[in-house]
Amino acid sequence: MTFDELLTIPPYSLDHTQKAEMLTERLGDLTRLHKDKCEEYARILEGLSFDCADIDSYLDIPFLPVRLFKERSLKSVSDDEIVKTMTSSGTTGQSVSRIYLDRRTASYQQKTMVKIVSDFTGSSRMPMIILDCPSVVKNRAMFSARGAGILGFSLFGSKKIYALDDDMKLDVEGIKAFLEQYSDQKILLFGFTFMIWQHFYKEMKKLKNEGITFDLSNAVLIHGGGWKKLASEAVSSEQFKASLHDVCGLSEIHDYYGMVEQTGCIYMECECGHLHTSIFSDVITRRPYDFSVCDVGEKGIVQVVSTIPESYPGHSLLTEDEGIVLGEDDCPCGRKGKYFKIIGRLKNAEIRGCSDTYADKFK
Repeated sequence: MTFDELLTIPPYSLDHTQKAEMLTERLGDLTRLHKDKCEEYARILEGLSFDCADIDSYLDIPFLPVRLFKERSLKSVSDDEIVKTMTSSGTTGQSVSRIYLDRRTASYQQKTMVKIVSDFTGSSRMPMIILDCPSVVKNRAMFSARGAGILGFSLFGSKKIYALDDDMKLDVEGIKAFLEQYSDQKILLFGFTFMIWQHFYKEMKKLKNEGITFDLSNAVLIHGGGWKKLASEAVSSEQFKASLHDVCGLSEIHDYYGMVEQTGCIYMECECGHLHTSIFSDVITRRPYDFSVCDVGEKGIVQVVSTIPESYPGHSLLTEDEGIVLGEDDCPCGRKGKYFKIIGRLKNAEIRGCSDTYADKFK
């Protein structure tokens, strides 16, 4: 199945059997493609004595440790085909992943993200408040994970403003004028979890104590990028949502899980509080002692697969996160596919979420 054919299918419509068949075909094709086009990936498969003819299930396809993209330049296209290089978040002194995109893979990322997010927000674009500062997206050729996230979600905004200036100060008058101008429309908010808490929620709380309030009851917030710093401050997902509702009336809030190494294939949080896989991706949890597949409800290391990457061999990756698959095809929200939760980083793993790396610098 080609990726263009996959784009015609609703993102949460395939059951376990249908999806497994599709993933095995598509990921098998990607494995063969990268074996032919990426010398380093071919050597990895050779070192594992892996034969592409032996793929009976996408679960058989070897995974690369996500950290490998910090140490090697892995690409399956020539240098003159690369139109964009994306970098992961990283604290001072950390090396960063570099992900090389050709025009087709970049287009697939964008189209996939639109399909996934539209299932939660609707197909119409909305006036958008970006809960960050404008300087993050200045370099369009070398995207950080934070800048890529902002630009990716900006696709859903009809008119856009940044809530913060480059000193990370809240633009109170700008937000007030924007909300007045679009008072009759639903507003989209996007940002990274710690920055929302530190620079938006805390300032909104202070303003409310001074008698200044903003009504965002007709808005939807999408946020992501790591919970490590907020967890250390004993702020849970439930408290995060309740606090935002208290200061500005926000009630429709969706977290998401994703990474620069598989941009486009994000995992959105549904109305029931579950992260969901779409038809474009899957999550597998593996036991740390032998990498066998965990049972539903069993904690393990998170492996992610993506049907998108054609310019680099990032279609099957082992992350440094722990998670639990909660179920499949039976979430009360009605979406098919696996639903899961992320527990946190593996012990001694590097900080890498956009929120967490920013929080590390902030402190």
